[in-house]
Amino acid sequence: MAKAARRDYLRRMAEANPIEAFIDRHRRLFVLTGAGCSVNSGIPDYRNADGAWKRSPPVTFQAFMAQQATRRRYWARSLIGWRRIGRAKPNDAHRALARLEALGKSEILLTQNVDRLHQAAGSAAVIDLHGRIDQVRCMGCDRISPRTQFQDALERLNPEWLAFEAAVAPDGDADLDGVDFADFAVPACAHCGGLLKPDVVFFGENVPRPRVEAAMRHLEDADGVLVVGSSLMVYSGFRFVEAAARAGLPVAAINLGRTRADHLLALKAEQPCDVALAFLL
Repeated sequence: MAKAARRDYLRRMAEANPIEAFIDRHRRLFVLTGAGCSVNSGIPDYRNADGAWKRSPPVTFQAFMAQQATRRRYWARSLIGWRRIGRAKPNDAHRALARLEALGKSEILLTQNVDRLHQAAGSAAVIDLHGRIDQVRCMGCDRISPRTQFQDALERLNPEWLAFEAAVAPDGDADLDGVDFADFAVPACAHCGGLLKPDVVFFGENVPRPRVEAAMRHLEDADGVLVVGSSLMVYSGFRFVEAAARAGLPVAAINLGRTRADHLLALKAEQPCDVALAFLL
């Protein structure tokens, strides 16, 4: 967007509630959401206002696949963390975006979250960019099974772990440190004996290409981009804002703190997601 046109755009947006005005001016918004959307549902986010990690980075795909000790540690922490994420409910940010779709103003909702709270709030046109934490995938036979079923198996094999309490971490993890995970039992796939992994994209793992291509097709049909609760520090999400900028689409963001795309934004609201979108409700 040329500098003069961008200045004019910013001036018009400042005349009213900037986010409300932005949404009002667009009919087919490509909505991209991140962890900030789910904070008020009791699911912590990953990064601080500067975009840096709040805690140790999540486990990588390579470590999970290669090391039994890493898998034991992951599933032990997840056994505890699932108690919270499995009961999480949508908050007003999720409900506001479902309302945006109901008003016919959302081309697609692409979420980096794996908690399925957008769907629980009523959004139907959703792409789960990083997968779903409520499912478990066998890396051998590719079978999908419900996480609740796997949780039951973990609890049967590790009853002594049910007494542990730990602070909840993002995406169903828990801050369970100083514990020996050597005896934690992880069930194998009941069909082929293969290694089981949550059906989510880990750090170091590629987002399935068809998922990216589907999102890009929706971006081509959009007339603007609305980023909600994401620092965009992970390239898998940032690439869509880059593509929008190349195509000349205006991008607005709601996020507390710095984003990787600040230099590409036409508008930014540093507010909690539910506050910035409250007018939709």
